[in-house]
Amino acid sequence: MARHAKIIEQIPDTFDNVVKSVFSMERKIQQPTIDIPQGLSLNIKLKMDGRKLLVNLQSDAYPVCFFDPQYRGVLDHLKYGNEGKSRGKNRSNLPQMDEKTIMDFIVHIHEVLLPSGHLFLWVDKFHLCQGVKHWLDRTSFDIVDMIVWDKGRIGMGYRSRRTSEHILILQKQPRKAKGVWTIHNIPDVYFEKIEKNGHTHRKPHKLQAQLISATSNEGDVILDPAAGSFSVMDSALSVGRNFLGCDIVYGTH
Repeated sequence: MARHAKIIEQIPDTFDNVVKSVFSMERKIQQPTIDIPQGLSLNIKLKMDGRKLLVNLQSDAYPVCFFDPQYRGVLDHLKYGNEGKSRGKNRSNLPQMDEKTIMDFIVHIHEVLLPSGHLFLWVDKFHLCQGVKHWLDRTSFDIVDMIVWDKGRIGMGYRSRRTSEHILILQKQPRKAKGVWTIHNIPDVYFEKIEKNGHTHRKPHKLQAQLISATSNEGDVILDPAAGSFSVMDSALSVGRNFLGCDIVYGTH
């Protein structure tokens, strides 16, 4: 037993050594100098349509974008029957995005991302099962990974109750990890309990901060064109990055 315990204790060090030998721990991609269009500012909560933001940004310039659509499909297909009532009220009051709108966002995001840049796309269980690959048809995005966020609390559901959300990790071609992704110990099931702050779709601060750290350099500008609670802004600033993003409802400038 003592010998087995010693071997187990050595596994983390061995794993770290393997990671360091196989994967790059440094980014070889640098963000170009960013020219922020007139009327836009970094690190504030802009109130505007995210598509208008994206079309004014320079192409092939940003390393990371987060996108958390407010899906029309959930209301259309699941038909809970509680729109505007009790716990469904906040969800149904948000402007809904149909598939064309979501695909337009993704095309614009693809245009402004650096080659080998990452889009972190939040998807719910319904869309994960139905499939979202066709959303990427007009882009070179590859689905390279997925992380399940364990929220640590019971959510909605008439059959199983939802305790998790999913973030698809998309990469603009060329597809590669070495020299691009620098943190290699982020688990694919990530537990993070967050406190409610009045926004129905608040996302995990620590997970987003780790993903930003893994795929960008200090001082880089991180995008979120449908920012909601602006949790991505908080995450970006906490790890020394800048933020450029907006929301059609919750922005303040």
